[in-house]
Amino acid sequence: MILENQEHLLRVINQVFELEKKSAQKQELSVISRNLSRIKDTFADMGLHWSDPLGEPYSDTRTDCEASIAGDSLKDLRISEVMKPIVWIKDGSTSYIIQKGLVIAESSK
Repeated sequence: MILENQEHLLRVINQVFELEKKSAQKQELSVISRNLSRIKDTFADMGLHWSDPLGEPYSDTRTDCEASIAGDSLKDLRISEVMKPIVWIKDGSTSYIIQKGLVIAESSK
């Protein structure tokens, strides 16, 4: 399933994702979390969902993220920073990734 205006919707989702991250970091921005939740629910009603893979393990076999590797070690990689979330659309019982997460991974050791 291809969405009309998919590129525009992804730009809005990426901005909402950034606002979610910023509101989680700063207490004074927590007042907008309810509004962000409502926006996220509206996208979910359209079948659009996104996730933040921060802290998850990373390997080169992972297909839902594009990563830059920080540091020298390639062992026990974890996602340490997320610039863009993983975005997918649900169409009935099937899900399609429409944006891979853009992340930085580094060794947890």
